[in-house]
Amino acid sequence: METRRINLALQGGGAHGAFTWGVLDRLLQEDWLEIAAISGTSAGALNGAALKAGLARGGREGARENLAWLWSQVSEVNDLRLDRWVSALFPYPEAINRWIEAFTPAAWMDQLSRMISPYDSGPFYVNPLERIVERFEYDDVCAKEGPDFFVSATNVRTGKIRVFSGDEINADAILASACLPNLFRAIEMEDPQTGRTEAFWDGGFTGNPALFPLFEPQYPRDVLIVNINPLLREGVPRTPAEIEERVNEISFNSSLLRELRAIQFVRRLIADGRLSEGGMKDVLIHMIADDDVMTDLGAATKVTPTNGTLERLHGAGVAAAERFLSAHSGDLGQRASVDLEALFG
Repeated sequence: METRRINLALQGGGAHGAFTWGVLDRLLQEDWLEIAAISGTSAGALNGAALKAGLARGGREGARENLAWLWSQVSEVNDLRLDRWVSALFPYPEAINRWIEAFTPAAWMDQLSRMISPYDSGPFYVNPLERIVERFEYDDVCAKEGPDFFVSATNVRTGKIRVFSGDEINADAILASACLPNLFRAIEMEDPQTGRTEAFWDGGFTGNPALFPLFEPQYPRDVLIVNINPLLREGVPRTPAEIEERVNEISFNSSLLRELRAIQFVRRLIADGRLSEGGMKDVLIHMIADDDVMTDLGAATKVTPTNGTLERLHGAGVAAAERFLSAHSGDLGQRASVDLEALFG
């Protein structure tokens, strides 16, 4: 098959990022599919770093092996849940753990995060992702060979998105992109863009994932979004956990939807002849998602990376990528497979 070049936009979503692992695992088996650029946020940034480093060092098989390594490491992390470090603040941690586990996880964790901050843990604080992120080969992550790579975080002081690229990407940048403030302390580092020490939170607040870095003229028109947070959810949430879960989904999809609406606006101007040809890029949007699986799993599994959940998500990602390839391989380079007009109609 003729080579087709695409850009990847990898959404964040905690342990649900294993779905993206499955998607990438399947896409990497297609020799005709070339990845030109990657934009990742939070779990998408971890997946993107593993993908880029693997491609730079060992090609497609190297990337598949690196992604499998990443999620084998995530499966060993038990500290994403608040109860693991909060329990250290109490004299009888076993008792507080049993108490926590006796209640609905999502509802209890939400209430707990309103009362206790990651800064309350004192010397007991550990970011459980740090030991994984520090083991990435950053010479490969930042290599000029292979796809360009962009990582998004949120500047706490300004509330604006900060996109890291090239040699700017290091362990701190990826930890910043995955820094949920109710779980982790802000990542503080020197930012050459502002000339001062800045604090960063999860990039999902401002770009989940950021699409605009992929609009540069050297990249292909096709942007394939791997979506983790359901865009549509039928029914009205009624329990505290359901309400909080839907609020989070809406919040973390809002920046993506704004960018998609802007793309649709430009495409309409081009189609109507109100924008000169070549004046702006006519971006073709594609999406791989499985809202049914994500809705069934629920928000609590985002912070509990058990082997069973990760394996299920990986399998769902492989299946979703297979469906996309079967239905839309011929669309790449020709037309969008996501009807943005219908999405916003």
